[in-house]
Amino acid sequence: MFTGIVEATGKVVSLEKELGNLHITIETPIAKELKVDQSIAHNGVCMTTVKVNKEKKQYTITAVKETLDRSNLGLLKKGSRINLERCMKIDGRLDGHIVQGHVDQTAICKSVKETDGSWLYTFKYDSGKGNITVEKGSISVDGVSLTVVGSGKNWFSVAIIPYTYNNTVFQEYKPGSVVNIEFDILGKYITKYLEQHFGNKK
Repeated sequence: MFTGIVEATGKVVSLEKELGNLHITIETPIAKELKVDQSIAHNGVCMTTVKVNKEKKQYTITAVKETLDRSNLGLLKKGSRINLERCMKIDGRLDGHIVQGHVDQTAICKSVKETDGSWLYTFKYDSGKGNITVEKGSISVDGVSLTVVGSGKNWFSVAIIPYTYNNTVFQEYKPGSVVNIEFDILGKYITKYLEQHFGNKK
């Protein structure tokens, strides 16, 4: 389980395909503190560390077809930057919101607007999958815990402060960028409950 507070960014240094899997090697300062079998969120996707090279500050994860189909990890290239967060400590503060590391779907950045010291990002997603957003609700974008400031049937917007902009991959987003989305777990349970008891009336 995660909080959506990005701990560091990493750089993809190697991509190796093996059948339907993709081995991704990442360079980051926190690699020297990692161990094999550790869970880490990569752009919001919970993945298991399978190899660690502390001297090179690198580690490797393996993404299976399901992960590659559902997230943007399959779009990574050598040199791509990625948001990283180690799992939360049981005695730590929950500074963001509850993030499972289970990406629901991807979204596409539609616009980026600088607004006097901050940035407003708007994303569009496929509403046919049954996910929703609400204003002032929580959303995870590439593993970053954010508050929804604008919400529509198939879009939402978030405001990014300078600290988040400078310390995550948000600074690299532009119209057309594909991001991972994990919708608020409470909202997903409520939506599922209503569908089961009242049907999906459109």
